[in-house]
Amino acid sequence: MKILIAEDDVTSLYMLRAVTNKWGYDPVTVEDGGAAWKALQDPEAPRLLILDWKMPIMDGIELCKAIRQQETSDPPYIILLTAQRETHDLVEGLESGANDYVVKPFDNAELKARLQVGRRMLALQEELNATKTQLIHQATHDSMLGIYNRGAIINAIEEDIERASRTGQVLTIGMLDLDHFKQINDQFGHLAGDEVLCEFCRRVENSIRPYDHFGRYGGEEFIISSNTGARDAIELFERIRSNIVDQPFIYQGQTIPVTTSTGLTYFQQEKNLTTLLAEADAALYSAKQSGRNCVRIYEQLTNSQI
Repeated sequence: MKILIAEDDVTSLYMLRAVTNKWGYDPVTVEDGGAAWKALQDPEAPRLLILDWKMPIMDGIELCKAIRQQETSDPPYIILLTAQRETHDLVEGLESGANDYVVKPFDNAELKARLQVGRRMLALQEELNATKTQLIHQATHDSMLGIYNRGAIINAIEEDIERASRTGQVLTIGMLDLDHFKQINDQFGHLAGDEVLCEFCRRVENSIRPYDHFGRYGGEEFIISSNTGARDAIELFERIRSNIVDQPFIYQGQTIPVTTSTGLTYFQQEKNLTTLLAEADAALYSAKQSGRNCVRIYEQLTNSQI
């Protein structure tokens, strides 16, 4: 485990580097607070820190305060090394953001024990962050398909609308539906239907860009939000349609015919989320009425088609 040691006294720095290396740490050493602050800007910076209180450029207190002002879910564990022994000094050090302190001249056994505490706390913090990330993913993603669930895709579209409204960025909303999906379940079974949905999502994700939003709206209906203009949007959704129909879906040796219908609409300043979803749904209905396996655009529909 890497450890950052900031100490301006060369003898103390050498001792700290030697002893922490002996305990199995990988010490990164600097001789002033400014160099320590610079080292901490590295994405791979150590998360276990030993900082001397009295240092040039930035002292340990200033450094602690600067570190704690940074917004992060993975803050470092700071041990302040100090010759200050008065209670009010130690309180000042802890209130500045230090997690612990060791008084100079330090005892090796005490320092080793305090480093072990820091290491355990960082491990618990990492475990907590991993659990939090997992829970967020479970709350926002479809458990079977791994894509955004209804609530998450709606939230993503609302953010896209707000951004497009603010910046004038183009935005296309596409609603996709697997054609005759009930027949697939009835003829091949629900396990086959599940596999078709999973393969469908894989193909869509391979067709869209990383910054497009894709989610399950409900059942076999899906939504894509893409900041593309009319021509690029048509190419995108036609490519998705082709990727579905042109490559056979195979389940346990059986070829399952799959097609998809798509309705598109484009964001304009007067349109809100409800309007866009209603327009995309109307265009999707027109695609199904036109024989399915096609893309229809709301803005091109006549009144009789809506």
